[in-house]
Amino acid sequence: MYKSILVAIALDHGDAAKALLDRAKQLLEPGGTIRAVNVVEPIPAYVTAEIPPDLFMNQSGRAEKDMHDLLAGYEGVVPEIRVGGAAAEIMAAAEEHGSDLIMIASHKPGFSTYFIGSTAARVVRHAQCSVLVSR
Repeated sequence: MYKSILVAIALDHGDAAKALLDRAKQLLEPGGTIRAVNVVEPIPAYVTAEIPPDLFMNQSGRAEKDMHDLLAGYEGVVPEIRVGGAAAEIMAAAEEHGSDLIMIASHKPGFSTYFIGSTAARVVRHAQCSVLVSR
């Protein structure tokens, strides 16, 4: 049982997110906290000149709305939207909140992640707490 669980949420994979949240509820000790964290990756500087300036604001606002909708059936789960690199922000949030477990979904690696590595792989390698990876 864990007292502080951070669930990394990919809002574009709603079913996987719900499965992680359901499992987190099972692993949480009474009185514990579940924090659902979604990371909005910043738009690279070399691209910003080519896109409307409010696109990033729309992206962050959409993430907040989607997170709110996702968590509607999960009472007591604390939502958090962060901006930055996904793996780094997930690990930073876990450290800031004293999480003793990070839960993250993974997928079967494709060609691009074979050489670069996935977010889940980076979190597993570098996190300071236990990590549960769901496939």
